[in-house]
Amino acid sequence: MQRRTFLKSATLGLAGAAVASPAIAQSAPEIRWRLASSFPKSLDTIFGAAEIIAKRVEAATDGKFQIRVFAGGEIVPGLQVLDAVQQGTVECGHTASYYYVGKDPTFAFDTAIPFGLNARQQNAWMYHGGGLALMRELFKDYNIVQFPAGNTGAQMGGWFRKEIKTTEDLKGLKFRIGGFAGKVLTKLGVVPQQIAGGDIYPALEKGTIDAAEWVGPYDDEKLGFYKIAKNYYYPGWWEGGPQLSLYVNLAAWEALPKAYRAVLESACAEANIWMPAKYDAQNMPALRRLVAEGAQLRPFSKEIMEACYAAALALYDETAAANPRFKRVYEAWKPFRDDVNLWFRVAENTFDNFVLAKSAHKG
Repeated sequence: MQRRTFLKSATLGLAGAAVASPAIAQSAPEIRWRLASSFPKSLDTIFGAAEIIAKRVEAATDGKFQIRVFAGGEIVPGLQVLDAVQQGTVECGHTASYYYVGKDPTFAFDTAIPFGLNARQQNAWMYHGGGLALMRELFKDYNIVQFPAGNTGAQMGGWFRKEIKTTEDLKGLKFRIGGFAGKVLTKLGVVPQQIAGGDIYPALEKGTIDAAEWVGPYDDEKLGFYKIAKNYYYPGWWEGGPQLSLYVNLAAWEALPKAYRAVLESACAEANIWMPAKYDAQNMPALRRLVAEGAQLRPFSKEIMEACYAAALALYDETAAANPRFKRVYEAWKPFRDDVNLWFRVAENTFDNFVLAKSAHKG
């Protein structure tokens, strides 16, 4: 009798467990968000990171939390994503924060500043060096919480109609360049133009600009710059490790269940790994194709690099003196950069330089 009672109780218990799981799943709310990207769909890596986030969120919530991704210009222009998220036009957006230095130059630290951190160092600063907390103080004033959600790695220096050998060649040059770097180059006579990715080719084709930079070979090939400007310069000293961020409207974030928040944050971290990995795998094959199409690879001269470095440092001091928020972040960022650079000199760069030299000799 006792055995029959036990079995009956156990069976009922298992049945209860069986119905409990769907009941919990059914209690999870269905949420639909829109995400405005700054980038065109043709760029499957920089735009694709937002799609990675959306797919992971949907899969991890069994379709309960869905994010629909819109390319730049479909809801708002590519350079107005911050405004759209701040105002609640969309719940979230994927963009580069240095597009918004006109609002506050401090935004540059969330992406990259000239002669700053590489991709790994940027992650170290954001996740373990206090960078994320500092930047979220800024974003809170714009009704946004942001997450690292991609990095291109060190970029190329761009496409130029004519050779750029000296600082004299920079004077009067109309150059499509985003972020804080435009202000650095202004000191050397460049006329910077901030243009969204999908609009660069026609501006270069029409002669509205003389040169343009975007990311690197994989994206640049898709955008077709090599058809107009053959001189392909490197490195993009203004973007050693530029981070892309997911912006989330603060009210929308606070309304999310905690489990959904965790899923979204994890999806952003995945995109942050996925993007540089794809660029690293695809850039060299794309560069070979570009050279075969007639692209002329050229390094920036030492004269130009030194002049730009000096101009950048001067600009940082000027901006810190005029903007208390920039000063607060810069004074925390600078010693971190010095320390992490010292570490890289000890081990990382010693290893890299030796192996790269051997690889070059073998080739």
